[in-house]
Amino acid sequence: MQIDQHSTARFSISSSALISFLCITFFITWGLIGVYILAPEMAAAIFGEISGSHPFFFLATWSPAIAAFVILFIYSGLSGIRTFLSRLLLWRCSLGWAAFILLFLPLVFVAGSLIKGGPVLAPLPPEGAGPVMAVLFMMLMLGPMEEFGWRGVMQPLLQRHMAPIWAGLIIGATWGLWHLPAFFLSSTVYADWNFLPFFIGNVTLAVLVTPIFNSARGSLLWPMLFHWQLINPFWPDAQPWDTIILVGVAVIVVWWNRRTMFTREGAATEVIPGATAAIPKAVE
Repeated sequence: MQIDQHSTARFSISSSALISFLCITFFITWGLIGVYILAPEMAAAIFGEISGSHPFFFLATWSPAIAAFVILFIYSGLSGIRTFLSRLLLWRCSLGWAAFILLFLPLVFVAGSLIKGGPVLAPLPPEGAGPVMAVLFMMLMLGPMEEFGWRGVMQPLLQRHMAPIWAGLIIGATWGLWHLPAFFLSSTVYADWNFLPFFIGNVTLAVLVTPIFNSARGSLLWPMLFHWQLINPFWPDAQPWDTIILVGVAVIVVWWNRRTMFTREGAATEVIPGATAAIPKAVE
């Protein structure tokens, strides 16, 4: 029993690791995108024009995941990473939250599009649904990968010290700020968007996914599915109504879950399952 306790304690991630996680995340994304902002002609000549399919764009998108795995390797090695990845297998979630992700989120985009006079679904290209399906699976390797960092590392570390509502707000603000350089790139979709509504949307979404994350005991699977729905190419453009609707929904969700959102009761605080609980024993 003693060996198991010390073994799990060895895999614990210090709360101070959050600083390193944020530094690595912003250094990669802001560094890569910053080159194209500060010296666009030189960057394009050396590395090629930046776009949504450029390797740098993928690296910039993956930076929260890269930072998470760097931190995990430093603190716990490959064994800790394997245990961390077991959080992908935490599939148990209430039917209500599953329906929220799989059914309600698409309806938000449909409703927002209809309000602005748009279509029920995004128009298909002349080639049909095939290319859209390809984009859908490519998206699985983009946005959802961020969750290894935001929900995998940052949320548990913050929730050790504050109620989930504040953790969600901080992550949302960080997430929004992290995207900022992309708004200065004319070759990406962000260039046509307004940053403030986008920032508000990021904060709203981070708050919305928080009770789902905690209800599923720190699962990475459900936040990834949540993120995937947000960038599903089949859903129509619903801006700004999707954000307006989700802000209202977030207020209702926070009020309905106020007991768990404003206290640390039931909050997931383990980066590596089984590690945090053993820390007091190790210190003694």
